Amino acid sequence: MTVTLSTLNAAPSAVFVETLGAVFEHAPWVAEGAAAGRPYPTVEALFAAMRATVQRAEEGRRLALLAGHPELAGRAARAGRIAPDSIAEQAAAGLDRLSEAEFARFAALNAAYREKFGIPFILCVKRHGRASLLATFERRLGSSPEIERRVAEDEVMRIAAIRLDALVTGEGPLRTTGRISTHVLDTALGRPAAGVALELYEIVSATEAALVARAVTNADGRTDAPLVHGRPVPVATYELRVRLGDYHRRLGLDLPDPPFLDIVPLRFGVSEPEGHYHVPLVATPWSFQTYRGS
Repeated sequence: MTVTLSTLNAAPSAVFVETLGAVFEHAPWVAEGAAAGRPYPTVEALFAAMRATVQRAEEGRRLALLAGHPELAGRAARAGRIAPDSIAEQAAAGLDRLSEAEFARFAALNAAYREKFGIPFILCVKRHGRASLLATFERRLGSSPEIERRVAEDEVMRIAAIRLDALVTGEGPLRTTGRISTHVLDTALGRPAAGVALELYEIVSATEAALVARAVTNADGRTDAPLVHGRPVPVATYELRVRLGDYHRRLGLDLPDPPFLDIVPLRFGVSEPEGHYHVPLVATPWSFQTYRGS
């Protein structure tokens, strides 16, 4: 469920805090601090007030905010003993489908991180694919306590921004989403390629690819909706597999068996979760070209 900013501006303080109390993990005091600053003209202004409440808080309270976050792929998460928002976020990143070896690796990293820094490892998992999660975890273990504390607080803000933007509608929304889109053009016929089946995969490892989306191009050669939209695009390597051979066979072209181009794989990387990655394909039965479009 969502709530409008105007409704929150007019709500009693208790309702305001109840509605926004879970935006920051186990810290309804953040919403309490922001309640007095109403009315807010934009969702951005509301979030700025919540962020300022955290930044003004005394040291013990800020440390407790970090300590209240669950471990990534920890036992509490696996058993469902963490906040519903956190369960959903970790599941969306695939952390509920780890192998025993992967689970053991996360457990070892969690223990090493907590021993070194005294807080759980905090990362906005919606902005990372599984491979990026693990690589970021291992890299941050080499950081200093001072730097890591700042990074952890930044990640708390990223998590809260995504939660707030999903919860509150109104003027000045936060920029928390990105998208992946495509457009297939038939240059042999000089027109968009309609009816082309395609799949988008996240490349998890050298032996694993996770299906993200499946679609068919419309009369304009585009998909009816972006392949990823309405959320951050996780940092990852992706592969768009375009079934060009099937498309040309349906046109009745005299193709060799097997055709020169059958399933065309376009592998690309996403490093900006809030960015727009447009990956078009310009093709004939014998050639293709791609680029990052807009």
